[in-house]
Amino acid sequence: MKIAKLPGDGIGPEVVEQAVKAVNAVCARFGHEVQYSFAKVGACAIDEFGDAFPESTFRACMDSDAVLFGAVGDPRFDNDPTAKVRPEQGLLAMRKKLGLYANLRPIETFASLVDKSPLKAELVNGADFLCVRELTGGMYFGEKGRLDGGDTAFDTNIYHRYEVERILKAAFGYAMQRRKKLTVVDKANVLESSRLWRQIAQEMEPQYPEVEVEYMYVDNAAMQMIRCPKWFDVIVTENTFGDILTDEASCITGSMGLLASASIGEHTGVYEPIHGSYPQAAGKNIANPLATILSAAMMFEYAFGLMEEGAVIRKAVAASIEEGFVTEDLAPVGTPARSTSEVGDRVAEIISGI
Repeated sequence: MKIAKLPGDGIGPEVVEQAVKAVNAVCARFGHEVQYSFAKVGACAIDEFGDAFPESTFRACMDSDAVLFGAVGDPRFDNDPTAKVRPEQGLLAMRKKLGLYANLRPIETFASLVDKSPLKAELVNGADFLCVRELTGGMYFGEKGRLDGGDTAFDTNIYHRYEVERILKAAFGYAMQRRKKLTVVDKANVLESSRLWRQIAQEMEPQYPEVEVEYMYVDNAAMQMIRCPKWFDVIVTENTFGDILTDEASCITGSMGLLASASIGEHTGVYEPIHGSYPQAAGKNIANPLATILSAAMMFEYAFGLMEEGAVIRKAVAASIEEGFVTEDLAPVGTPARSTSEVGDRVAEIISGI
């Protein structure tokens, strides 16, 4: 297995290191060989190359079977609205150049952590759904600029039929593998791009007669996700809506530090936590590595088709949580919090002994 490590910025290097421990433990247990390559992306790449996603990093990704990615972002750029190159441009460039048009974010709860959610336990206990976000189109990639001497700004939300068809095809496929229910989220009462999404989804419905399809405006979806998260099975939506909804969904589990993701498409898939670079915690060994470790589980499943290996990682994460062997964001009252590296070591130990 050839895996490109792109730790990125902030807590990225710390959490990716823990995921590597889990990968190595799984490979040792199942007899797999793994080769790692290292590359820079984000602010650290700007510092060295003047480019957030340099050609050398792109080649490392293309030459690998999977990319294990941390996060990008740095306050130096956040606080400088005039910066011409930004760390986030590296993430967008990586998605675009690798053709990663589908972002998969599973939302599932751990029974021992339902009290960590801001929602009532009876609402979140048993919640289990998959968000499928279109990743390379829409407003983030449309034409943008300033007019009137900089006093007027615009961002163009544009979608082509082929972009909508391929992400819907993926979402229907995942619904078929799960509970056969698909929620298409749009704003078709206002946006022309959303009307195209809804039209194409309705055209594709007859191809999947076993799948129950519902259509929901994004504002309603945002409300229902909190009001009744167990209602959903597979949610599919466009780029901007998906970005917002999946971050909202993170509160269901009780911590953004538990949410993994996979970005897949035309070339090498990227597996990453959704929590960002969290610069305030960088270098303090306090960040929750479980989302990155769970992203490694998705890597085994989606990149290599090794479902048992992925399941072993998930069981180890669940066992660590059950033990209360967790970082400060999840530690029960009266229980000492463990460091990032300690949690990584513990998960690897459990994997080796399961």
